[in-house]
Amino acid sequence: MVADDQIERSKRIQQQTGKTFHFATRLLPERVRYPTYVLYAFFRVADEVVDAADTAPPAEQRAELERLREAALGERDTDDDVLVAFAEMCDRHGIADEDVVTFVDAMETDIDRDRYDSYEELEAYMDGSASAVGRMMTAVMEPDDAEAALPHATKLGEAFQMTNFIRDVGEDIVERDRIYLPRETLSTYGVTEQQLMDFEFDDDVAAAVRHELRRTEQLYKEGVAGIKLLPEDCQFAVLLAAVLYADHHRLVRERGYDTLTATPELSTARKVSLLARTRWAWFRTKDPEAVFRRVSTVPYGDTAHSGTGHGERMPVR
Repeated sequence: MVADDQIERSKRIQQQTGKTFHFATRLLPERVRYPTYVLYAFFRVADEVVDAADTAPPAEQRAELERLREAALGERDTDDDVLVAFAEMCDRHGIADEDVVTFVDAMETDIDRDRYDSYEELEAYMDGSASAVGRMMTAVMEPDDAEAALPHATKLGEAFQMTNFIRDVGEDIVERDRIYLPRETLSTYGVTEQQLMDFEFDDDVAAAVRHELRRTEQLYKEGVAGIKLLPEDCQFAVLLAAVLYADHHRLVRERGYDTLTATPELSTARKVSLLARTRWAWFRTKDPEAVFRRVSTVPYGDTAHSGTGHGERMPVR
């Protein structure tokens, strides 16, 4: 049984490093909320290993990831509370070993790879870094028809990660020397990597970011369409997470798609406002897609969408 102190440590990690996700996680039922704290803490522990490029050489990073992998799969003894709790959660909820391996493999990719030629290559990376996370969360929630829910969970996981990539373009360059915008997208709009490295924002960069923003908003639509397949006591929290993450797109648009020179962040007041609006819409109709269309800032191209900041903008170029 996972001890209270293990859950508390995991919860603190999420509070400190994933404020938006934590805001929504608190609304999950206890049976899912506590495992979610543990899952997120494990993800962060692994992520921090590969973000330690300035303090640990690649060989040490790989060795540490292998230690995490073996401990997570129950193949190695560990006294790390997060790893002990994660291994138990995997066993209790039937989380596939393949998803754990795929996730750690994606983290290892970050050690050596910092550019992606195409979206297909980026998507393959996200199968471990995001989609596997969605599959683990689905296992914890235990929907009646997991097979039907999983493709949507995969798309929603990709959407969340793509929002992070779009939001953090400049931050990823400064802190990690990584560019997640695909080279083919940059080339299409005449943007060079050196331009990004020099933080030279212009209409071409804006167009490239806008391109990926639109792609990501389609992922949200596909992901949200499957929320109705989750247990009823989990649907609102997942829906709110989608609304909150997608709201970063409003900030990106307000900045003219400039996430190169600054990183937009949701204020606590905005999160509370979105919680209230989403809950009110949920009371009126417990249809996740209908609520997302009404409350989120993802444009659907019709008048039914009333979220602030919605609708198509004039082309940047």
